[in-house]
Amino acid sequence: MSGAIQRIWLLLLAGLLPALSAGAQVLRLEVAPVWEKSELKSNHWQPEGSPAGLSVNRLDFLLSKLALRRADGSWLESEDWHRFLSLEKGLLTAEAEGLPKEDFTGIRFQVGVPPKENAGDAAQWPPAHALNPEVCGLHWGWQGGYVFMALEGRWRRADGQLGGFSYHIANDENLTTVELPVDFRGGGPVTIRLALDAAVLLGGMDFVRDGDSTHSRARDPLLVKLTGNLARAFRAQSVSYDLFQSPAVTEKAAPPPPGTTPFHLAVTQRFPQAALPADNPLTKEGVELGERLFHDTRLSINNTQSCAGCHSRANALTDPRRVSLGAQGQAGKRNAMPLFNLAWAREFFWDGRAKTLREQVLMPIQDAHEMNETLENVVAKLADASAEFDRAFGPGGVTTERLAKALEQFLLSQISQNSRFDRAARKVAELTQEEKRGLQLFVTEYDPARGLFGADCFHCHGGTLFTDHQFKNNGLDLEPADRGRMLVTGNAADKGKFKTPSLRNIAVTAPYMHDGRFATLEEVVEHYSGPMPRSDTLDPNLAKHPDAGIQLSAADKRALVAFLKTLTDDDFITAPDGEVTQTNAP
Repeated sequence: MSGAIQRIWLLLLAGLLPALSAGAQVLRLEVAPVWEKSELKSNHWQPEGSPAGLSVNRLDFLLSKLALRRADGSWLESEDWHRFLSLEKGLLTAEAEGLPKEDFTGIRFQVGVPPKENAGDAAQWPPAHALNPEVCGLHWGWQGGYVFMALEGRWRRADGQLGGFSYHIANDENLTTVELPVDFRGGGPVTIRLALDAAVLLGGMDFVRDGDSTHSRARDPLLVKLTGNLARAFRAQSVSYDLFQSPAVTEKAAPPPPGTTPFHLAVTQRFPQAALPADNPLTKEGVELGERLFHDTRLSINNTQSCAGCHSRANALTDPRRVSLGAQGQAGKRNAMPLFNLAWAREFFWDGRAKTLREQVLMPIQDAHEMNETLENVVAKLADASAEFDRAFGPGGVTTERLAKALEQFLLSQISQNSRFDRAARKVAELTQEEKRGLQLFVTEYDPARGLFGADCFHCHGGTLFTDHQFKNNGLDLEPADRGRMLVTGNAADKGKFKTPSLRNIAVTAPYMHDGRFATLEEVVEHYSGPMPRSDTLDPNLAKHPDAGIQLSAADKRALVAFLKTLTDDDFITAPDGEVTQTNAP
């Protein structure tokens, strides 16, 4: 193969150019997590059905540097190939386009991220890219660098209680190369099925002897054992040649309606790139209409309550009451969530029952505990606003879809990004020594076996958005009255799990938790510092803590609260609606 042609194939293999013919030249890697010979299922005990074994809650990892071994022993290597795979999310397929028509005898890839990308700016990656922190959830945020593999779960202790384990492989020296013999021929769609054996990955591990946590600190003997196992944990299972390949469809952004002015979000370079809705481009007219609707009491059954009535600007667009009161005085079921930085959210409400923001905004209007109105009535009551709807979306007047789109645009414009902590990160403000100590506690794991006594906050609240957007059981109740995410999924493994809220503006969003049970930040810190109920769905990063909790000192508790207060964005909570997003976005 000539050098020029080979370079073209390298680009194709990296996914940088389209395949030369539709439905052809695609290599698909299917990774099947297993426990020995059985399928590995998230939140299922292994060995299957054994109450004395372990369960894997999270198996997330990054693959890079895919290479194919030719029959002559040389390698065809990709230049820019990164994929994110996840057991819990069901993302277990990695593709590469541009497979040349020749014979191959093996594959090679790395578990992790090459040094250049690992040290690079995570905000550079497009919204759907594997290395975008909001896609993979494996970037260490303010500390920098990626977690190459996150393996977390539960295990049954000798006393019958459930413990947790949290193994995170990271840092350049732990980039692990996997090479597997497998014969296949290119030139058409090929699927190679690989097994990833968690029994091999955890082989020889003893949670008591070796420890239940590692975060890839230098000279950690547990990490040496784990990375050695990782290199052997993959094995080739089968090769199949596909007759048909579904072409990838990329949604193109719709142009803004004629006569409207594009609304440009001014977002800090430190935030990940967000995936905005392609069919609802933000416009000045749309955002302004959405803002007016947000404050319009006609959205409620008796014309007394607006969205803003339960989402106060001074409280970062949340409600200072434990639960909100509906238009007719009826008590809500949960604490109102704040409404900022929703451009990065994937599901909405504490239980994630709404899949899109456009779906979410219509639910409170119809909820019997909130506005208790019908959408048909709302559209009729807003008839006199037809001209405003036409200016924002073109001729067509008031419709339910346009109502949802306008509210969606306004809420997407609400960006909070200029706290004192952000300014300190830009070297234009300074944290006190106590606040710096709080930050240190926040980003440090609790791992006494390795001399680490942090607060472990970053597991769920890491990154520049201070949330992982996942659903977690954070140890509030042994048997929760509100089953949370389980009410949506029907999966018992989701019992008592709720969406991780952002800690931005946390000092002004009291009360805390889904039911508003904690009135102060001090109470929240006390909860995480002390003992908590060991329910069967408790998050592994909490379950690995001692029964008595991590027992922070009084000084460390004060420091942690002091740091959390630096996350308040005064510009956001004091500026008029619709203006805050246009400033302070370095």
